[in-house]
Amino acid sequence: MEALIGNVCAGGLVEALNTRVYGNGTQTLVLSHGYGSDQSVWHYLIPCLAFYFKVVVFDLAFSPNVNPKFYDPNKYSSGVGFDSYAHDLICILDQLNVTNTVYVGHSMSAMIGCLASIKRPDLFQHLVLLSGSPRYLNASKYDGGFNEEELNTIFNTIHKNFSAWVRAFAPVAIGVNNSHAIAEFETSLGRMKPEIALGIAKTVFLSDLRRVLPQVHVPSTIIQSKKDFIVPEFIAYYLKKKLGGHARVRILKAEGHFPQLTAYSSLLHVLKKVLVLD
Repeated sequence: MEALIGNVCAGGLVEALNTRVYGNGTQTLVLSHGYGSDQSVWHYLIPCLAFYFKVVVFDLAFSPNVNPKFYDPNKYSSGVGFDSYAHDLICILDQLNVTNTVYVGHSMSAMIGCLASIKRPDLFQHLVLLSGSPRYLNASKYDGGFNEEELNTIFNTIHKNFSAWVRAFAPVAIGVNNSHAIAEFETSLGRMKPEIALGIAKTVFLSDLRRVLPQVHVPSTIIQSKKDFIVPEFIAYYLKKKLGGHARVRILKAEGHFPQLTAYSSLLHVLKKVLVLD
């Protein structure tokens, strides 16, 4: 397995995180999933995108698809969790010998891409931030996301009755009456070990990455559903205002936190325009 030693990567992370490459394009497109899902969440988009790009997908370290021996809670579900995922991303791209990639990060992976681009801007040509937020807990100068009481309820429920929380949370996150998408996310989320799910939830919901946004100079496109219970629409404009590089917002006429499952045709249409594929 790959270990990060300072800023140097040893071999093996590509295999450890189940990295897959589709297509033979000259431009590399990286798709990175969010909390509770895995690389399969992109299955509607890959066939089309692979026609234009070399598409790279992988599993984040918390995924049940990854050997549990690889997962270190002190590394991935702590105050340095987001930095660790960013290091993993950098290591994968270095091991694949690619630079100037187009990166699409969903939810927590949007911020992972931002952090990685600060450390290694040469690896990224463009960032696509899909349903992502730099902070989920209410705070001064940022009126949005979950409040402390709501988060404590979430954490307690995950701890006491994980399966019940999964059943309740999946339809809320999907956000539309789409039984197939709800079942797909419920299955992937439910496969997580409860203690890992709780640790990652705390990392995601309690992290505050607003301070790093001005350091992100790679051009970005922020794609957001019109109605998303997890990440409100206004956060897209907050990101645009705070990011250090050129940024634009594209609002999907869709609902829910997973447009790649519930509004994939609309998402693909926007991506093709963003990536100048028309």
